[in-house]
Amino acid sequence: MATNVLTWFDHFHTHPEVSWKEVETTKTIATILTSLGVSHETFDDVTGVLAEIGDGEDVIAVRADIDALWQQVDGTFQANHSCGHDANMSMVLGALDLLKDEPLQKRVRFIFQPAEEQGNGSLAMIEKGALIDVTELYGIHLRPIEELALGQFAATIQHGAAIFLRGKVIGDDAHGARPHQGQNALDVMFTIHQQLKNIYLSPFEPHSVKLTGVQAGSDNVNIIPGNATFSIDVRAQSNEELLALRDRVETMLHQIESLHGVTLEWEWQDFTPGAVVGKRSSRHATDAITSRYGKEALVERIVTSGSDDFHFYTVKKPELDATMIGIGANLTPGLHHPHMTFDRSVLQEGAVLLADTLRRAATEK
Repeated sequence: MATNVLTWFDHFHTHPEVSWKEVETTKTIATILTSLGVSHETFDDVTGVLAEIGDGEDVIAVRADIDALWQQVDGTFQANHSCGHDANMSMVLGALDLLKDEPLQKRVRFIFQPAEEQGNGSLAMIEKGALIDVTELYGIHLRPIEELALGQFAATIQHGAAIFLRGKVIGDDAHGARPHQGQNALDVMFTIHQQLKNIYLSPFEPHSVKLTGVQAGSDNVNIIPGNATFSIDVRAQSNEELLALRDRVETMLHQIESLHGVTLEWEWQDFTPGAVVGKRSSRHATDAITSRYGKEALVERIVTSGSDDFHFYTVKKPELDATMIGIGANLTPGLHHPHMTFDRSVLQEGAVLLADTLRRAATEK
């Protein structure tokens, strides 16, 4: 059993750091790896750590995300590990601890990745060589109680794809008594809000598109605002559906420009691809779950509209065989809730399960 997992979790949980600022977290991981006698690499220009154990030409890898969210907790904005990355780091370190002295026929690379919450930390690790010679990739993540109960484990998490739009309405202010002399940005926003609800794709493919932010107007209630900023959240279960939604939104915005006589400017940000699940990696996870806990504990696949930049690894290396393991932990009220909590006894179980999965992958010819 990986006895240090809970100690590591307690430290990461009480020392959260937001995306790209995980400086002390990186130092702590490096210190742990040094104490375990594991070769590792840090970088001058980016947070995160790469470590490696085992021998051989072939490489499998496992990724742990290390950043926290910035959110309001009891009225105070602060860094907060409400997405469970503190747990992910601890379980991956626990798996490493269990495997580091075993004879492995392949090398196992451990990717401690920054900035998952911004959707682009994976790209930084790829640039640092995280995927060189890698054929299989694994991840691990706690799941909310609606998806997995305590004692259940998923061989793969089928994340959806997501992309976000930030836009501007550019028009002229007008006096409240002379609305014909300008353009009302609020009218534009109401039209956008309504037209988003008129975008339809196949009901057999989960998807959503919605307005998530609007800022317009000033303290002067007699001025009709001609300018505004807005944001749109777009999600779909597949990358193809997401791109179709993106195109529909752009067509709609061009039409609204003409309708209201304004200029709309926008940019798409933080594209996060959907999961492409590998057959070998998910089979290893399935075998590890059923061998340790029995078939009744196995959930082969969780489908969620949530996204994760873990899937950039397969976008950048399409031949990569990858899966993310889901851990049931009686997690409530939900991921990203400021008071998210879970049964911490699963952390050691998660480390053992991940180690068994990696062991199977690292010893298969």
